[in-house]
Amino acid sequence: MMMHEKSCGLVVYHKNLHGEIVFLLLHYPEGHWEFPKGHVESDENEKQTALREVQEETGIQKVHFVDGFKETIEYRFTRKATVINKVVTFFLARVDAMNISLSHEHKAYKWLPFDEAIKTVTFENARNILKKAKQFLA
Repeated sequence: MMMHEKSCGLVVYHKNLHGEIVFLLLHYPEGHWEFPKGHVESDENEKQTALREVQEETGIQKVHFVDGFKETIEYRFTRKATVINKVVTFFLARVDAMNISLSHEHKAYKWLPFDEAIKTVTFENARNILKKAKQFLA
C-alpha cells in the first residue's frame, strides 16, 4: 500500500553587514541535516505551512519570502512497512535575526556559509535545493 504525504519548508538564510550569506540547517533526530519543514495542515496554503513550521521548529517569527523561488522534491521511504511517497515544496526566505529557539523535534542547528552547508546537508535532493537557492540569490 502506498501513502502520500505533502510537506513544505523553507531554505532560511541570513545576510550579515558584510553581505555574507549563511544558511540555517537543522539536525533531525534520525541523524540527518536539512531545512525546516513539515506537513501541510488542511486549512493552510504552502507558504503558510512553511512559515508555521519554521516558527514551531526554530522560534523565528518573521521571515521575508524571496519571490519567485519555489522548488519541489519527491522521494519515497518506508514507515512501519508502509511505503510513503513524499512531496516537499521549499521556499526561500531571509531572516534579520539569527536567534534560534530549537523545538524538541531537533537535536541541533547550524548557521553555515554555502561551502560548509553543502557538505553538511545529508541528502542529495536537499543539496540540489541549496544549490538552486544560492544561484537564485547570486
